Parts: sequence; structure tokens; C-alpha cells
Amino acid sequence: MAFTHDDYAAAWVCALPLELAAAKVMLNEVHPSLAQSKFDHNVYTLGAINGHNVVIACLPAVLSHMLLTFPCLQFCLMVGIGGGVPSHSADIRLGDVVVSMPTAISGGVIQYDYGKTLRDGLFQRTGSLNKPPQKLLTAVSQICSNYLRSGIHFGEGISDTLQKYPTMRHVFSRPSKDWLFDSSYSHSDSNSDCSTCDETHLVNRVPRVTEEPHVHYGLIASGNQVMKDAKARDTIAQDLGILCFEMEAAGLMDQLPYLVIRGISDYCDSHKSDDWQGYAALSAASYTKELLNLVPWRGMAIQSHCHKGWPALQTGLLITMPGIGYPNYSRNFHPIQRAPSITVVTPTQKKPIVHPKEPRNQGL
Repeated sequence: MAFTHDDYAAAWVCALPLELAAAKVMLNEVHPSLAQSKFDHNVYTLGAINGHNVVIACLPAVLSHMLLTFPCLQFCLMVGIGGGVPSHSADIRLGDVVVSMPTAISGGVIQYDYGKTLRDGLFQRTGSLNKPPQKLLTAVSQICSNYLRSGIHFGEGISDTLQKYPTMRHVFSRPSKDWLFDSSYSHSDSNSDCSTCDETHLVNRVPRVTEEPHVHYGLIASGNQVMKDAKARDTIAQDLGILCFEMEAAGLMDQLPYLVIRGISDYCDSHKSDDWQGYAALSAASYTKELLNLVPWRGMAIQSHCHKGWPALQTGLLITMPGIGYPNYSRNFHPIQRAPSITVVTPTQKKPIVHPKEPRNQGL
């Protein structure tokens, strides 16, 4: 079957080459390239995932150009890595997934370094990104419900991918060490690893039963600089109630409303390294594939819904990491055995709810 530009309804945007590699191996089928305008310099990979025709692009892709080439895009998935903010209430670990969740006062992503300085040196943040359309959030809530009820495990997708593509194992396999140091202890030298760091400063955390990545829902902070300061991380996180830091979403805030999904590759501290980036990217991509497997595909006559030009961007959904969430998940769920934990931040609270409940970590 020959596909045209109007047959593609989903965009998947990533930022790093390893995120792009993880995205490509999620495709169930690869489609031939299509002609582009001379003004569109983006490089696209076309294919299908669980019935959805998908356009994959890596930043610095220009979304306005993407919409001119593929005018029937209905939503966008932006899948990538981010830095986690572990705390008493959110037992975030490397390889986990964090999903932005809209609240009553925020679209789910806060541009934490954008605002204005007031008297006495106070900084007022004014950057908050748009939330997805309500009809899409309703669909996302159903996806989350199905996920908890049916016990879908995207961790199995990670194993299957590495089994199918053995050359990826070196970069994308799960590292053995997940070390979280006390926020007051800085990296000891210029070595990329922590082999010379004082292990007495490690935070004592309760071991997990399995290595299955957990999913957390809440606010995500986006900015224009890499966060590598644990004290600054904790200060901003406590002030805003965030679970994750990332950089790409802020650059897209004026282009389309979206939901952000991130795989955790570091803890935003001086011990930050690249060791977990591959696994976190693959974790995100695997979750996203499961997400698309649950998104209803009505075979939609999408041509009738096409927006010729820029206005199409205003009704899209952007996702940057695997996950599904809805702001009203405040009641306790009873997931089946082996279901990964879910951390939910509701609009009326900053402390998230974790499903299933885990023993509180010591030392956090």
C-alpha cells in the first residue's frame, strides 16, 4: 500500500541520536520516504506502530515545517530522557518514567527559568506550557485505566528489543549501578563515574522486587540549561512540586500544546553521567509503543480533519516520554500483581500518590 502525506496522524519527536535509534526500532513497519518542500529541511523516518502511521523526527526539527509537509498530524509524541527528582513521596529511580500531568493551574510543564525579577530579588516564574485538549486527556485517562487493570509491562518490550537487536545491547542495556548520593555531597573528581566517591554518602533505599521501570505522574520543569546541582534541584522541586527536569519542551512551548514523557537517566546532580541514557531512552520508547497500542485507531478519515498549514499545530498533543495520566487520579488503585508503581500528583496537592505503595526509603 502506498501512503501519502495525508495518511500520517502521529508525530514522534526526540532530541538525541540514541533517542532516535530507540524510536526507530519501535516501528512495526517502515514506510518509504515522501517528497518534501524545499523549505522543509527536517529529516523524517516514516512507519507504523500498532496501526498508527507515525512521522519520526529529531530536533532541531521545525514543527511548523513538519505540519506543512504532513498537514493531517493529529498529535505529537516527544520521547526522550530527563533528570529525576527523588524524594520521600516519589521514589524515582534511574530507568523510571515520568509523565507530565496537567493541573488546575498548570499544563503539566513549567518553564522554571523563565519569568521576571521583582523587588528584593524575588523571581516570579511566568512560563507555563499549554495543556493538551480535554478530549485527548480523556483518552489518556482511559489508557491509564487499561494499563493498571490489564497489567501491561513495557519492561518486557525492552527485553524483546535487545533480544531482537543484539548490537544495541552495549548502549541500551540496563546498567548495574543506580547510586543516589545525599544532596550535600558533590562529585569528588573529574572522572565520569563515581568509583572514587565516598559510598558512605549514598542514600539508603529499599531495594525493589524487580527491575521493572516504574511510572510517575506530576509536574515537569523545563529550562534552557542542564541541571547538575542537587541543592538547586531540591529547592526548585520543593517550590514547584516537580518530579523531573528536562530541556526540550521549553523550546516548543509556543508551537503546540502537549503532554511530556521522560525516561530518567540521572538525578540532576554533580554525579550525572551518560551511563543510563540508552536504557532510559529505550524505556521511554517501549512505553510509548505500548501507549500507541492502547490509543484507539478508528481508521479515521483523517483527510477530512486536515489543517492546511500552521493552525493544525494548535490542536495537537505532544508527548516526550512513555506514559499516560490524568489529573483526577486521587483515589487509590488496586493494580494486579506485578503492576509497576504509579506516582500521581493531583491538582490540589504537591505530594504525589504512589501505586502500589512502597516502603518509605531511609535517608531521603
